[in-house]
Amino acid sequence: MRECWKNRAGYDRVLMTVAATFLTVSASSAFAQNVAPRNSAAELAIDAAVPRPEPANVPPPTAADFKLDTPSVDATKTEATKTEATKADANKAAEQATPASKPADVATAPISEPTKIEAAKPEAAKQEATKTEPGKNDAPQNDTAAVAPAQSPAPAATASSPEPVKAASNVATEDQPVADKLREAFGAKAQRYFDRKAERTTVEKFYTARDFAPMWTQGGKLTDSAKGVVARLKDAASDGLNPSDYPIPDFTAATSPDALADSDLKLTASMLDYARHAQSGRMHWSQVSGDIQYPEHPTDPAEVLANVASAKDASLALDGYNPPHKLYRALKKKLAELRGQGDGPVIQIADGPMLKFTPARAKNQSAVEVEDDRVPQLRAKLGITENADDRHYDAKVAEAVRKFQASVELKPTGVLDDRTVKAINSPKRDRQIDTVIVNMERWRWLPRDLGAPAIGNAYVILNIPDYTLKVMQNGAQVWTTRVVTGQPGIHATPLLTETMKFITVNPTWNVPPSIIYNEYLPALQQDPTVLERMGLKLEHNRDGSIHISQPPGERNALGRIRFNFPNKFLVYQHDTPDKNLFAREDRAFSHGCMRVQNPDQYASVLLNITEPNAHYTPEKIKSMYGQSEIDLKFPTPIPVNITYQTAFVDDEGNLQFRKDVYGRDANMLSLLRSGKNKDLENVIAHSQPNYVRPAGDLRIASDNSFSSSSGPSFFERLFGGPSQPYPAPPGRRRQPQQGQSYYQR
Repeated sequence: MRECWKNRAGYDRVLMTVAATFLTVSASSAFAQNVAPRNSAAELAIDAAVPRPEPANVPPPTAADFKLDTPSVDATKTEATKTEATKADANKAAEQATPASKPADVATAPISEPTKIEAAKPEAAKQEATKTEPGKNDAPQNDTAAVAPAQSPAPAATASSPEPVKAASNVATEDQPVADKLREAFGAKAQRYFDRKAERTTVEKFYTARDFAPMWTQGGKLTDSAKGVVARLKDAASDGLNPSDYPIPDFTAATSPDALADSDLKLTASMLDYARHAQSGRMHWSQVSGDIQYPEHPTDPAEVLANVASAKDASLALDGYNPPHKLYRALKKKLAELRGQGDGPVIQIADGPMLKFTPARAKNQSAVEVEDDRVPQLRAKLGITENADDRHYDAKVAEAVRKFQASVELKPTGVLDDRTVKAINSPKRDRQIDTVIVNMERWRWLPRDLGAPAIGNAYVILNIPDYTLKVMQNGAQVWTTRVVTGQPGIHATPLLTETMKFITVNPTWNVPPSIIYNEYLPALQQDPTVLERMGLKLEHNRDGSIHISQPPGERNALGRIRFNFPNKFLVYQHDTPDKNLFAREDRAFSHGCMRVQNPDQYASVLLNITEPNAHYTPEKIKSMYGQSEIDLKFPTPIPVNITYQTAFVDDEGNLQFRKDVYGRDANMLSLLRSGKNKDLENVIAHSQPNYVRPAGDLRIASDNSFSSSSGPSFFERLFGGPSQPYPAPPGRRRQPQQGQSYYQR
C-alpha cells in the first residue's frame, strides 16, 4: 500500500511539472505578442533609462519542486540531498554548483509554486551572486536552494569585522574617575583593606556589579547611608565595642579620585568589621576556655553589603547585627547609666556605726531595722529606687549590700561595716563597666533565637555565677529554681547550647572515666569496701578497662530524675540526694553537672510545655519512682542555654553583679586589652583528655587502712561538700590529679 502511494504521488508530481512548464511557456509567448513596438524617441529614451530585468538563470522546474505540503525547511537541511535520489538532471546541476558550505551557512528556500520563479527580482539575483565566491557567479544554481559557498578564512573575517560596542556605564560621570581608581585598587591593593580572603572576594564582586561606583559618596559628597554608618561606628562604645577598632576615614580631606577611592574601601572594611564583631563577638569563645561550645553564627559579607546598601536607615541596619535579646538590651542601658554617672556628682557614703538588719525570729517578734541618715544615699548608690528617701536599713537594703559584698569578693553578710563602706566609695565604676562589657560580649556567642518557635519559643537558661535555672516561654519566666554547679578548675560546668530531648526517671549512674581513674580507683586501694557501701558495681570490660555504675534508687548520685541534652562534655542536669547544699549562697560543688533543687516540678513544667494535653504534675512524676528506668521523650526538643552572667539586670530593673567564680571575666578582659582583636577571632582547638586503661597494675589493699570516719566522708569528697583534700595514707604521698575532662557528674 505504501509503495502504491509513493508511485501515485510521483505520477502526480510529474503531471504537475508538465502543466507548470506548459503554463510558463504560454504566458511568455502571450506577453511577447502583447508588447507593442515602441517607435517614438520618448519611449525609446524611457526604455533606455529603465533597466529591464535580466532573465533568471534558473533551470526548468522538476517534480522535486512540487510537494503535497509546503512547510518551512530547516537551514541545515538542503533540498540537494533530496534531488540526488530523484533526477539525473538535478545531479548534473549539483555537480556544476559551487563547493558545499558549512550547514550553518546554507539557507534553503524551497519553491512551492511556479510563480515564485517568475517573481525573481534583479536585486535578488545580485544578492545570490554576492553569496558565491568571485569567478563562480555564472555557475548554475541548485533549483531547490540558494546555496552560499564557503566564506573566506575566519581570521580575515574577524579582522574586517567591527569592534564590539562597549556597554554603557551606570556610573555617574562625576564619579567615573573614582570608579576607575576603585577598579585599579582591586587589581593591586585590595589586600591592604581586606585581609580576609572571603571578604576580599565578596567585596570585589559587590563593587564589580555596580561598575565600581563608589559606595559611600556621590560627586565627592557623603551619602545618607554613609552618614548613618559613620554615626553607628562612632557610637560603637554604647554596645561595649571599641570605636578604635573601626577607623573612619576623613572624607573631607579626600579631594582626589585616588583619595576618595581609598576612603570608600576603608569605610567598607570598618563596616564589615563592626558587623562581624557585633554579631559574633570580638573574640571566639574557644580563646577563653576549652569548656565552651556555642553554635557558630558568622556574618555573610555579601548579606551585610546588600543589607546596608539598600537600607533606608543604614545605622539601624548595622545596629541589627548586635544581639536582640532583652537581657542584652538591658545591659546596654545600664552601661550607658554607669558611664553617665562619671559626669555627675559622685555619691560618697559617710563613715558611721555599723548597720545591720535583724529579721524576726518568732511570730511575736518584729524585725529590727536600724535608722540612719546614710541609708537614702546607700539606696541611691546601690540602685534601690523603691522608697528612695527611707532612712530604715531594712531587708531590701541589707540584701543589696550582701550582693554588693559578694561582687567585690567580701564576705556577704549584709552588714554595712567599714570595709564595705570603703569598697562602696572606691572607684569601682570602671570595674563594673568592664564587667558589663564582657557580659555583653558573651551574649554575642549565644544563638539569636534562644527558644523553639514550635512551643512558644520555650527554652531553659542557667546562669552559673547566680546558681539559678529559669524556664522561659513567650518571653516570660515560667518557672525557676536553684542549682548546684561545677567546682572551679577542672570540674567547671561548661558553657553550651544544646537541646533537651528526653527525661529519665530512675536513672542508672554510669560513673565517668575521669572519676573512676582519678578518684575511685585510688580510693579502692585504700578501702576495698567503699564501692559496696555506696551501692556501686564494678565490672571489668573485655578491653581491660573498668566500668562502675550505680543502679536506680534513693541513694543514686543522680537522684530520681536526669534531664538529658546530649553534648560533647557529657554533662546533664539531675536530682541529688544531697539537698542541704541548696541552702548555701555559693553552690559550686559538683563535678561539672548541674543539680536541680526541685526536679519533679522541673520535669512537670517541661513536659507540660512539650505535651500540654498530658497534664503532668509533680505528683504524677513522683508516682513513677521505682527501680526501672523510664524515658519520657519530648515531641519537640527544648533548647538549653548554659550561660555565665556575672552582670545582669533583674526583674525589677536593677543591675546585679555576681562573683567571677571561674575567672572568665578576668581572662576575657586580659584578652581584649591585648590589642590583637583579629587574632582573637581565630578558633583554638582544645584537645579533650582520653581516658584509657591506666599504666601499670592497680593493686587493691586487703586491709581497711582508709577509714571514712577521718575527715570528710568519701561521698562528700566526690559529690557533696566543699572541696577538701582527703588525707593521704600513712607512708604515702597523695599524687596530683592529671588529665581530667569535663565528663563529670
